Amino acid sequence: MSPDYSEDKQPKINITMKIQELFPQTANGESAATASDYIQKLKSHRYLDLPDVESANKSLDPKQHDINNEILRPDKKVKIDAGDDMSNAESARNIIDVNGGESENKGNYRTEKVARVAVAIQKLIINRAVSFCFGNPPTYNAAPENDGQEAVLKAFNRIMSDVKCNSLNRKIARSIFSYKDAAEYWFPSEQKRKHKKYGFETPFKLRCVVFSPKNGDVLYPYFDESGDMVAFSRSFAHVDGEKNRYDYFETWTDEEHWLWLNGKNGYEVVEGFPKKIEIGKIPVVFGHQDHFECEDIDKLVDRLEKLLSNFADTNDYHASPKIFTTGEIKGWAKKGESGAVIEGEDGATMQYVSWQQAPESVKLEIETLLKLIYTITQTPDISFDAVKGLGSISGLALKLLFMDAHLKVRDKREIFDDYLQRRANVVKAWIGYMNTKLEADADELDIEPEIIPYMLTSEIDELNYWLTANGNKPVISQEESVASVGISKNPEQTMQKLREQSDRENSFTIGEPIIDDDDDDKRGGKEGEE
Repeated sequence: MSPDYSEDKQPKINITMKIQELFPQTANGESAATASDYIQKLKSHRYLDLPDVESANKSLDPKQHDINNEILRPDKKVKIDAGDDMSNAESARNIIDVNGGESENKGNYRTEKVARVAVAIQKLIINRAVSFCFGNPPTYNAAPENDGQEAVLKAFNRIMSDVKCNSLNRKIARSIFSYKDAAEYWFPSEQKRKHKKYGFETPFKLRCVVFSPKNGDVLYPYFDESGDMVAFSRSFAHVDGEKNRYDYFETWTDEEHWLWLNGKNGYEVVEGFPKKIEIGKIPVVFGHQDHFECEDIDKLVDRLEKLLSNFADTNDYHASPKIFTTGEIKGWAKKGESGAVIEGEDGATMQYVSWQQAPESVKLEIETLLKLIYTITQTPDISFDAVKGLGSISGLALKLLFMDAHLKVRDKREIFDDYLQRRANVVKAWIGYMNTKLEADADELDIEPEIIPYMLTSEIDELNYWLTANGNKPVISQEESVASVGISKNPEQTMQKLREQSDRENSFTIGEPIIDDDDDDKRGGKEGEE
């Protein structure tokens, strides 16, 4: 449906048929609803809690943790005695005692900074979750049945390469794990010259943009009664060089692309919109998970940071050796003096005060907290200290070591299987648009994404496994092995030299027999005599 323009060339609010049903229509097909009404309605069918971006940023940024909050963990006030350093002293105000009255103990005080040990463990957990999910790029399995489908698959793989799909997957996963939401928008960008990068001539280059709450995008998928996403919207703000803020609201349906700007008269359609969606699909892929990846362990991290900070304060006071004396000490040894003698009165004693009780309970709680944090988030502890004693272990032991992380990836497939499948369908639709001859083949070709969890492998165990499965016969060609090793800068030239070397080793020359001259003379003489 084409937009309805008035005499001033400004488009009226007349969205696609699916969105028109949001409000009752008049006999001539128009609605009394304003742009703000439509936007409010589009926001109302998200049915998912909006992510608390402030809370997520606090969890991910160690500088915002409670341990660095000077109200929740205030610095200490220490009274300055006569002769102490007064550089950080401040005049003490009236001190209120527990009974509510003013204390008579007044004097100068200085601020003693307390230890604040913040740990960026939430960021570490998310980074490892992203790496286990997309450390290996997902494969797109397809079985083309004709040349047209082969051409579609070739174009699809080239597009994935051009948009740096490996990095794109990690950005999407990191946004979903950190902020619960992420989306990507696919659109063709017309170039000045035609190209054949996709296997056919076209002036378009397919591009992809990521929407994330981290960047200020608020995402509003619109679901109908059956749970299908019939529209997708996002609100965002743009600040120009003069610090002027502009608030936008953008909506995609399967037919049109709308953009509104919030001005003095409320939301108004931006010039040039709506634009037609050529592929008949919403060109946006949306992903969501119901909780922040680290929300279950945030309190444990707070407790861990408090223990570490308190323990650091204790070390500041008690780690350095202290001397306890009785009686009067008349003379002290000078600093650095060897064989020093300390003089005292009769009966005077002096001894070091040592920390008799090791903080085993603190150590136990710290270790327990770390184990709980890793266990709850299904994150393997692969720090250097944790793995340095493993030595050479089998492939099966490696799989058991990372089993919990791989089970977590299995759970995440509930999100990313649908997400990647939706991406494949959108890209196929754009391929059909860029080359109409492939439109039917693009629609019929089935591309199934498969997530492969990251795994350290034992090459020998893997090779022995496949050799056994193949009857102890080679499983790859010599050309493939030379290329896979990566030592040769030119595998084809290396293979040619290997063939020539093999030919020389396996070749031999059969020549004419050599007859000795003396034997010829002898035979000739005898024949002459006869």
